Amino acid sequence: MRPSRREAIAALAGLPALSSLLAACRGGPDAPAFSGAIVGADVLRGHRIRTGELLSRPVARKESVGVAILGAGISGLSAAWTFRRAGFTDFRIYELEDEPGGNARSGANAVSAYPWGAHYVPVPMYGNAALETLLEEIGAVAGRSADGAPEWAEEMLCAEPEERLYFRGLWYEGLYPRAGASREDREELARFEREMHRFAGLRDAKGRRAFALPRRRSSDDAEWTALDRISMREWLTRGGYRGARLFWFAEYATRDDFGSSLDDTSAWAGIHYFASRLRGTASDGPFEEPASFLTWPEGNGRLVKHLSKAAGGRIVTAAVVFDVVPRPGGATLRWLDAPRNEVVEVAARHVVYALPRYTAAKVLAPWRESPPSFLRAFEYAPWLVANLTLSGRPADRGFPLCWDNVLYDSRGLGYVVATHQGGRSHGPTVLTYYLVFAGEEPRKAREKLLAATWKELAEAVLADLSRAHPDLPALVTNVDVYLWGHAMARPHPGFVWHPDREALERPVGRVRFAHADASGLPLFEEAQDAGVRAAEAILSEEGESFRSLLG
Repeated sequence: MRPSRREAIAALAGLPALSSLLAACRGGPDAPAFSGAIVGADVLRGHRIRTGELLSRPVARKESVGVAILGAGISGLSAAWTFRRAGFTDFRIYELEDEPGGNARSGANAVSAYPWGAHYVPVPMYGNAALETLLEEIGAVAGRSADGAPEWAEEMLCAEPEERLYFRGLWYEGLYPRAGASREDREELARFEREMHRFAGLRDAKGRRAFALPRRRSSDDAEWTALDRISMREWLTRGGYRGARLFWFAEYATRDDFGSSLDDTSAWAGIHYFASRLRGTASDGPFEEPASFLTWPEGNGRLVKHLSKAAGGRIVTAAVVFDVVPRPGGATLRWLDAPRNEVVEVAARHVVYALPRYTAAKVLAPWRESPPSFLRAFEYAPWLVANLTLSGRPADRGFPLCWDNVLYDSRGLGYVVATHQGGRSHGPTVLTYYLVFAGEEPRKAREKLLAATWKELAEAVLADLSRAHPDLPALVTNVDVYLWGHAMARPHPGFVWHPDREALERPVGRVRFAHADASGLPLFEEAQDAGVRAAEAILSEEGESFRSLLG
């Protein structure tokens, strides 16, 4: 017998394809109905660049601008922010969607604001001046110590309790499954932690950390970059690690940051996840604990709002950029004004290409004719994010509700609580649930995800969470679902330090690239750094006077 559509969706989410489980998520015949929809990105609008049909459309009007920024994600917004801080305002941002933000987008309802993607930023370390400046602008810096180090605003640091894990029927503090761990398990975890501390303390002959944020500050010594050529699973196995608990813990990290399994993550990237975020009292250690998190009810949407305001009304939304042609002294681009269904031609002195790199093979004219072979190495993980509005809090067994709540036996990444930072421990709330399709062929996962109905996706989410919260379905009043077909580039083995990847960063004429995907680390720090660097390069070329934010 062929599996039903509902069973296929359940299997996609890694859930048992059992009718009783899906029936349980509805709470029985007397359970209240809940509303919701698939919201967010207009998939059909974005796919219009794939066919090339827009290239033959006549131009309805023309305009000009000093710098055209393509994409209003964190990179594009950071480029605009850098221009404004330098006093340069002859720029415009062209954004495909109806609102800015990219993977840091957010939403809100009567209960709370909530994230639709990225939802925290680790406090910056080791002189990340651009990020410190931005965080100071939004009020995250409460003061400075005698040596000038930032003191972080308490209300923006993640409130306790931070993390818990649902394991064998109970909630436990932290994300490593310590309950019932053997002595061998505990010793193996301690050895792994010591090894990450060792990596965090490594410096090369130039004084560069082996694993730093952003990635360009990391050492490029072959001794460390060779780790990029093997998978994180292979590195663990070679190191003599055997325990299922440690492997799960390490893979949770790679799924969470990269949308990839241990097999699909390079060892360099997997180690970077841990070692780059260890904080010490001096540049050479000792390293004792991970960096604290800064977070907000709407997640990184708080930063998007500030950066969008800094753009000063220069964001054009519903703009489908489908053609960029570098020319002597600048570039010509064409975009579809989706609401008016008109093509607009823009003459620009410079272009900041802050779109995902895979789009360039369709949009950038020289690459349509002869795309760089390394473009084929980019793999993008599909994600599902659901925001569940609840009339009250579900019952718990074990450690109490935290900001981050993870289920051990799930392909999902669990959920964060939007109202956590406000100290609201009772009453209505919003849970933001994340599901990444790690370990699957991305194209096939995208096809299944985009073919699903809202009802099927909502039931799959509730079925997953109901294993930890049997009373959850009766509390749900709304479930909205956001589908990210190309959420982030995976740092698969051989990608991060491949020499062709570096070559792909070079400008094409006056078109400069700025996106986190090229680094292989889909992180806020990478996206901001890419946007700031692109803007500063243009300002330098134009001879503008500005204060460097990069440090």
